[in-house]
Amino acid sequence: MMNDIQEILISKEEIHEEVKKLGAAISRDYAGKCPLVMCVLKGAFVFMADLVRELTIPCTMDFMAVSSYGSGTVSSGRVKINKDLDTDITGRDVIIVEDILDSGVTLSHLIELLKGRNPASLAVCTLLDKPERRKAYVAIDYKGISIPDVFVVGYGLDYDEKYRNLPDLCVLKPEIYTK
Repeated sequence: MMNDIQEILISKEEIHEEVKKLGAAISRDYAGKCPLVMCVLKGAFVFMADLVRELTIPCTMDFMAVSSYGSGTVSSGRVKINKDLDTDITGRDVIIVEDILDSGVTLSHLIELLKGRNPASLAVCTLLDKPERRKAYVAIDYKGISIPDVFVVGYGLDYDEKYRNLPDLCVLKPEIYTK
């Protein structure tokens, strides 16, 4: 797999430090509460697992699978719910955990969908922010690291379902996804 990598953009150590900061901020802001931490599958599962271990507050967890990419590298603009929540979020404090905020199209659609389910509050936590690609506005309550407009894999992020297991955030060689 490493032959397909152009460079390591963010090391596993840097990621760990950022996750600790995000966990501390969420723990502070939700002190005395028990938020539902909602993972957007599949990309955010590694981040969420590490994030909830950094929380010092009680929380519950649930998962949604939402897609707009398919096997490509650019959002199609069409959002599909592949797996919905199992939990009723009415009156709950909900934190959406996302791996990367890119165009914002998928996440803005998801936020509107969840707002319609009447949560007490709805916050967004993203490990990575790629502001150059934004097409839809999304308010980020807990933002990790801003990255340039490069195609990244690792730490849960994939290309065509591969590379999720890399521990670092890596730039994929363009020839891999332009074949």
